[in-house]
Amino acid sequence: MEKSPRVALFVTCLVDLFRPSVAFSAIKLLQDAGCEIDVPDAQTCCGQPAFNSGDRKSTTDIARQVIEAFDGYDYVVVPSGSCAGMIKKHYTELFEAEPDWRDRADALSAKTFELVSFLVDVLDVTLPDLTHTVRATYHDSCSGLRELGIQSQPRKLLAGVDGLDLCEMEGSDICCGFGGTFCVKYGEISNAIVEKKTASIEATGADLLLAGDLGCLMNMAGKLKRQGSAVQARHIAEVLAGDLSSPAIGEDG
Repeated sequence: MEKSPRVALFVTCLVDLFRPSVAFSAIKLLQDAGCEIDVPDAQTCCGQPAFNSGDRKSTTDIARQVIEAFDGYDYVVVPSGSCAGMIKKHYTELFEAEPDWRDRADALSAKTFELVSFLVDVLDVTLPDLTHTVRATYHDSCSGLRELGIQSQPRKLLAGVDGLDLCEMEGSDICCGFGGTFCVKYGEISNAIVEKKTASIEATGADLLLAGDLGCLMNMAGKLKRQGSAVQARHIAEVLAGDLSSPAIGEDG
């Protein structure tokens, strides 16, 4: 009998603090796919906010801790293209002058995957019978799309959900205006960007907005709520896991 892959879940700060249901949904999906799951206690932030702010020393210190915490696993899976992209694409450059740490960063990069990409590209998962009658639209988050090439994978899985009518929005691959620290530094620009995004969402007639990054979802859900929209927002993992018991994003506080 083939041994189950030993997978560590990188929870992400936003999931941990604002939407733990995403982590539980990710765990369910991975367990259903036959993985042995662990959630390392020592994990912290991936370091992206510091990295994007130019604080290389803090980023490097954080990266060392993450590398240590996730050593020894077959795979590291992240329910966020943004955080997965940070680990997979940027850790190595932090240790250009430290060959030993660079090799460890390379090893972590090679086994790190965004959740939906892992389910499709590595495990080739076929979802069990799942029904959710809803008209939905999907936002392609910038990091997942541009750094990791995640676009067809979520759509492939959503196509397996009976009753789910996926209506593509215009500009699904255009930024929602979140961008981590960008929305803090450039609030007016961020707001103008998300206004265009919510207009595209509403134009689809969708009842449900899906994406793979919680930061983007919180940004869009907040704007939709302020505009009085009835569109609900959820992380794709919640729908794929059939976990719809939690309030939609933006309706839970």
